[in-house]
Amino acid sequence: MPHDFYKSYLEAVPLPAVLVDAKARILAGNAAAVQLNPHADNDRPLIVVFRQPSLNSAIDACLKDGQSHRAIYTHSDGPQEHRFEVTVSSINLVGESEGDLDEHVSRTSGALICFQDVTEGHKLDQMRREFVANVSHELRTPLTAILGFVETLQGPARNDSTATARFLGIMSAEASRMNRLVGDLLSLSRVEEVSRLRPTDPVELNQIIGAVLRNLSSMADANGSTISFTPTSETAIVGGDADQLLQVVTNLVENALKYGGENTHVDISLRSATGRTALKGDNGFEITVRDDGPGIDRVHIARLTERFYRIDSHRSREKGGTGLGLAIVKHIVNRHRGRLKIESELGKGSVFRVVLPVT
Repeated sequence: MPHDFYKSYLEAVPLPAVLVDAKARILAGNAAAVQLNPHADNDRPLIVVFRQPSLNSAIDACLKDGQSHRAIYTHSDGPQEHRFEVTVSSINLVGESEGDLDEHVSRTSGALICFQDVTEGHKLDQMRREFVANVSHELRTPLTAILGFVETLQGPARNDSTATARFLGIMSAEASRMNRLVGDLLSLSRVEEVSRLRPTDPVELNQIIGAVLRNLSSMADANGSTISFTPTSETAIVGGDADQLLQVVTNLVENALKYGGENTHVDISLRSATGRTALKGDNGFEITVRDDGPGIDRVHIARLTERFYRIDSHRSREKGGTGLGLAIVKHIVNRHRGRLKIESELGKGSVFRVVLPVT
């Protein structure tokens, strides 16, 4: 049958689809398949077009036993790798005939190959597995310590008041760490639940930042650090969720105080961001949190908002970090249709900018 006859049917398939004959030679491919591989509609052996052994093995098996087979096909599109689940199904092909198509027309076997893009689903599954593994690891460490100390207090240190006081202090710190982790996990879960619902309540950003200054003043004093705030002269009202925006600024300032070191200075500023390209021309405001701490190596900046990503795991745990703070910040900013930008250089401190649209 002519190539155009097969192709007309393949174009009705909503997935990239290729038809091959009994010798695994391409008869036709639809536009989606050609987009996947420019040679998917050429009259040539499929093995020289899609050069992946697992796919070719599935096609050979289908042509031999007449059963459906599945395979995984990976395709690189620049830096992005796409993963396809391929279904190979046996079909009957109408043979060449000069007369009308009827029951006397000869039929030969062939195979229909359909590619379904499962890249995003695969990524989500991988992220879930990594998330469960990370949470398990983060909880296992303090739990192991607490169980070990409980066993010691019930045994060798039963009557040792000095050891009891020291162990109880460590157990309290580890329990607090687990409590912070659970709290951050719940916060992250709540943000993700409403991620598609853009908040619209009027929120005054000067008031939000003022509340953070009051809440964290004692933390700054204990660290020998200082916090300054340069407000905007205008009323800075955006559509948002007050509690979540308070959490954003709190997390950023807490991080600056924790990781900036003793006697660090944290400067917060609020200014108009009207016309900034980050907001695609919308009016908005920019919150900047700047510290004069040790800074961050540029190789880490792109991954700072990943869940449980830490530059120095030991130091982060010592400071009470859960590895989720910046992930929460990113999700909240995204929910508000804003932008988060991080700038840092070793020895020159760090700058975190949050740009939020007015509406």
